[in-house]
Amino acid sequence: MSIVQNKKAFHDYFIEEKYEAGIALEGWEVKAIRAGRVQLKESYVVIRDGELYLINAHISPLPTASRHVRPDPTRSRKLLLHADEIKRLIGKVERAGYTLVALDLHYRNGRIKAEIGLAKGKKKHDVREAEKKREWEREKQRLLRTPKQ
Repeated sequence: MSIVQNKKAFHDYFIEEKYEAGIALEGWEVKAIRAGRVQLKESYVVIRDGELYLINAHISPLPTASRHVRPDPTRSRKLLLHADEIKRLIGKVERAGYTLVALDLHYRNGRIKAEIGLAKGKKKHDVREAEKKREWEREKQRLLRTPKQ
């Protein structure tokens, strides 16, 4: 069950591979995500010291967050993957043009998981071509739907 998707990632990148990762979250973050107060639009994944971190994912704290906790909506959150998966991703990111982006957050067995994608950036002409194709598919569906008189 998807919580939030990063549609901009599919618009700006060719997604070549997808991985599911756990996220190290604090209690107030889990509550805010369950309430739907999360945004992945400008988020991305970086590699630091052999570990993956989710950067710029904005989780708005609930107004009922406890007083002793200072919520930081855009803090770096550690992603949890197997060591061999991380090594494989590091090897692929080292190559030119590859990046890691957060694609969506979803529930898996009651836990919040992040789907990250190994992506290559689209050029402007690729973006325009994809948009034309999408518009043609929409128009085709409209033509098939309308009854002929």
